[in-house]
Amino acid sequence: MRKIVLMMSVSLDGYMEGPNREIDWHLVDDELHQHFNDVLKEMGAFLEGRVTYELMAGYWPDADRDPDASAPVVEFAGIWRNMPKVVFSRTLQHADRHTTIVRDVVVDDILALKAQDGGDLALGGAELAAEFLRHDLVDEFRVYVHPVLLGRGRRLFPEGDALTTLRLIDSRRFGNGVVLLHYGRPETGGR
Repeated sequence: MRKIVLMMSVSLDGYMEGPNREIDWHLVDDELHQHFNDVLKEMGAFLEGRVTYELMAGYWPDADRDPDASAPVVEFAGIWRNMPKVVFSRTLQHADRHTTIVRDVVVDDILALKAQDGGDLALGGAELAAEFLRHDLVDEFRVYVHPVLLGRGRRLFPEGDALTTLRLIDSRRFGNGVVLLHYGRPETGGR
């Protein structure tokens, strides 16, 4: 069965975006970007909220046409363009090719998607991630901790009442100071 993998960058103090939704503090150099490419090209689909989808769709479809684009940017443009995308939105009316719009997170539908053949499912977007977490649908967490303190903004993980125990799968330090913390469900737990 495919896994749902939450991939998100956070500040050291736990924020995924600043108070004005800014993410310009992300330290994505060629090494980290190539790592993202290596992980994401093996995925079976991107699961995104509308805001994330529109942000990505505003840049990546033709990012590889920029003559100054780095090799990782060129590679990711092709990955993003050709990867199936499922966008969860009640307002989005149209999306580009390889994109399916879904109105609500329905647990049985997500479990059916996980049961299909193919690579794991990369989950992105703050509100969508919170909804998947509420339904206990996230199997793995790839949290990229950036060496910055924002002080305020939007936290990656919403407050909750349940304790969720995870197991460390891997960790990695990148040359720019970003640290990957890769966690999964205990072998006996999760969906």
